[in-house]
Amino acid sequence: MNEDAFWALIDELSARPGTRDERLEWLEGELLRRPAGESVAFQVCLEKACGAADTHAVWRAADRIEGGACTDDGFHYFTLWLVGQGRKVYGAVLADPDALADVPEVRALAGRHHDEWDDDEWPEWEELDYVAQDAYDELTGQEDDDGEEFLDAVEEAEEAEEAEEAGEEEGEEDGERGASGPEGLALPRLTALFPLGPSRS
Repeated sequence: MNEDAFWALIDELSARPGTRDERLEWLEGELLRRPAGESVAFQVCLEKACGAADTHAVWRAADRIEGGACTDDGFHYFTLWLVGQGRKVYGAVLADPDALADVPEVRALAGRHHDEWDDDEWPEWEELDYVAQDAYDELTGQEDDDGEEFLDAVEEAEEAEEAEEAGEEEGEEDGERGASGPEGLALPRLTALFPLGPSRS
């Protein structure tokens, strides 16, 4: 599974009707129809996409939406949710985190305290992180173990990819929160939608 195939699955996932659980069931079904190695490759792509979104600018946007309550774990789940919105939204937000103000799911939260948000409304999607492992474990008969075989396979795939790309991005650090320039820190549209609970500096 290459990056384009990964995003094709994510784009279809984001467009499907139903609850998040129903959409994840569909995704797991798609992975179960493929070789187990595809689940590993999917997870590698997912972690890479989340890592690219792990910037200070995106964190500030998430924290603004969540009223200053975005934790480290919560931000990881936010990046999973962001990936789950599809390639177009994901790319727009990485280019300008204030573009989250254009996402209907975000606009629907404006004017409401986060205590009033339903589980499916929260801009966090922890469960997306487990679908590939569930599919892999079922395909390989590892349902009763602790997931070590899958995690080892993902780590090996990541190391192989990093070795292949060595030197291409020398000196750059994926996921470094200070990596975004100051232009990415201004959030006028999100601030207009979520004026209370200002983001932590």
